[in-house]
Amino acid sequence: MNILIHPTYFPSIAHFVAIANADNLVFEMDDNFLKQTYRNRAYIYGANGKLTLNIPVIHSQKNRQKYRDVKIFNTENWQSLHWKSLLSAYRTSPFFEYYEDELQPLFEMKADFILDFNLKCFEIVSECLQLDINTSKTETYQKAPEGTEDFRFLVNAKKELPQNFEEYTQVFGNKHGYIPNLSILDLLFNEGPNALNYLESQTISTK
Repeated sequence: MNILIHPTYFPSIAHFVAIANADNLVFEMDDNFLKQTYRNRAYIYGANGKLTLNIPVIHSQKNRQKYRDVKIFNTENWQSLHWKSLLSAYRTSPFFEYYEDELQPLFEMKADFILDFNLKCFEIVSECLQLDINTSKTETYQKAPEGTEDFRFLVNAKKELPQNFEEYTQVFGNKHGYIPNLSILDLLFNEGPNALNYLESQTISTK
């Protein structure tokens, strides 16, 4: 199965369930940037519950701006804040130290465009998961693409379809209960090498 997906910031578990069960992954590269989507946000499990990590971006004065042209607002020290949030949330998780050295450089590198940064995050997370998948990129935007399953709807953080994924142990689960469909980092730090098996065993709901 070929699937079409938006590159997002440390994608949600739903994104990775779709990816892990696909044969080929096509990244949408020619869409417009929309606010309040996973393009520049991820959700993690902090000590006080669900926590948003938001990458600040520079909005153009135009009505529409291509995703690939959107620059990160690096005047804000967001990378340091995000890394501190991850340390605070997951340093006691079973596998944080296992992946720390691979992930930390992402929060120290200079990134100008959010699309490029998201693709780099995907590359590193795929290595951590030991996920081997063929990837390609679109050259033009198609509203109804042929020959591929369209999973671009997963980018909508505010209009999410409920997913009936199996629960796994989370660091603060005994405090706030189970929180579903967080960033892939939550699964990775809690399940470690078992994360890919987990993703491959789940089924995604498209309705």
